[in-house]
Amino acid sequence: MLLSSSGGLPLLKSGWLPWRPPLRQRAEELRRQIARFESQPRDPKASDQKTSSGEALRQAVDREMRRRIDSVLTGIERYRHHPHHRDLADPPVVWREGGTRLLDYGPPGGRPVLFVPSLVNRHYILDLSPGKSLMRWLPEQGIRPLLIDWGTPGPLERRFTLTDYIAGRLERALDAVVEATGRPVPLVGYCMGGLLTTALALRRPRSVAGLGLLATPWDFHAEDAAVAKRAAAFFQPFGPALERWGELPTDALQALFAQLDPMLALKKFSQFARMDPASPAAAAFVALEDWLNDGVPLVAAVARDALEGWYGRNDTATGNWLVGGLPVDPARLMVPTLALIPERDRIVPPASAMALPKVIPHAEMIVPPLGHIGMVVSAGAEVGAWQPLARWLSATG
Repeated sequence: MLLSSSGGLPLLKSGWLPWRPPLRQRAEELRRQIARFESQPRDPKASDQKTSSGEALRQAVDREMRRRIDSVLTGIERYRHHPHHRDLADPPVVWREGGTRLLDYGPPGGRPVLFVPSLVNRHYILDLSPGKSLMRWLPEQGIRPLLIDWGTPGPLERRFTLTDYIAGRLERALDAVVEATGRPVPLVGYCMGGLLTTALALRRPRSVAGLGLLATPWDFHAEDAAVAKRAAAFFQPFGPALERWGELPTDALQALFAQLDPMLALKKFSQFARMDPASPAAAAFVALEDWLNDGVPLVAAVARDALEGWYGRNDTATGNWLVGGLPVDPARLMVPTLALIPERDRIVPPASAMALPKVIPHAEMIVPPLGHIGMVVSAGAEVGAWQPLARWLSATG
């Protein structure tokens, strides 16, 4: 995108670029600024003042382009050689099936809560580092978090559908927790995990004491249906290969998420290039980036259901999402429900997430000024998300 800046300059000046409505006013103001710049003399000896000014602008754009590219590459190189690595030891494993583990963060006398992360990211975003771990903070509040680690799909999981994950593996994990603790437990799902726990709570109401939803999408067409449909279209070229691979590779998933904010990598690595490599901020950046790059593939049937069904057809909001042959209808949920919806979420638009608690009877909604990942690891996460969640969990059931 940066490399095309010089080539796009004539199109910008001529007004030929088709800007989206939110950007048209800014683009027009930029055109006016360029016109003012080119109207100013640049070289008194030049016979063609306009050409001289235009060349000066082109050179200025070229210099800025090179400066930004250098900043991005510097940031990437410093990230690759940064010494930080995650060295947190896993807590005890209290249940296991296939590649899936259930991690018990204690304490034994705390209020048990089953946490369910997304299938496409590693579980340890909720246990990222000593100072940024929701799982290690909650026990100090009297909560006993039990966290699902989905692991990497193996030969068995590659045949799984969403029904296999929810009505099979996740139900059996819930059974293990209820049997060990002797009581119904609240469920908390993060992102895609919130969709899984919503379906689970409908299937097993007597085992569920409450439902916490963290940045959980529901109406995939609420804010920008075109973006959601592009995600579904992105899936199409991989269709034939999915049958052979049995999964959608991590690199393909990374490319899909990159479409949500194409400039994000440029911005974040440029910012990292300006950080002191020995600073806590630099270590925090590396910890999060390592997690982002430690993705897991999505098994074929789930990838198809999520991209074609959720993103493409909006099956969730239209009532057409089925698990075990039954519709997932959140209007039938009778358990206490809290939805934490970060207002600066670029991965799950707030309008998409708000659609779910709006149809759950008596659901509570909190909208902290955080981002999708920031709600669990940022400096404002404890006050904006962790504390409200802990208070609600302590009072639930």
